[in-house]
Amino acid sequence: MKVETYIFGLGIFFFLPAAIVYGFMTGWLEWVGIIGLLLITGLCAMIGFYLGFTGRRVGARPEDRLDGEIHEGAGEQGHFSPWSWWPLVLGAAAAIGFLGLAVGWWIVYIAGGLTVVALIGWVYEYSRGSHAH
Repeated sequence: MKVETYIFGLGIFFFLPAAIVYGFMTGWLEWVGIIGLLLITGLCAMIGFYLGFTGRRVGARPEDRLDGEIHEGAGEQGHFSPWSWWPLVLGAAAAIGFLGLAVGWWIVYIAGGLTVVALIGWVYEYSRGSHAH
């Protein structure tokens, strides 16, 4: 994961000066662009740190080595929730939330309640039922 870590790490050294240059060019009066570029800088830092940390913990993948073969990457690639309906409920809550922004603010409160229910259900789906540990 070294390549991915370097790509996102170098993003920090691009977006931070870009935010500063943008600030000087707009006279520090246009805050949306400056804050957006600073948020992108933070996002690059978080993703780069995560990929570097995970790369040290997991080790070299077949695609990271020059002598890596295709068959070395076969098999399970991670853990995915089988038969999980909670992402669908969470997506419906997001859609209802955006509908509330367009139609009326009272709908956003309904979407917020549905979002809380969906997040709790998704987080605790392995604590009960047939997939409980």
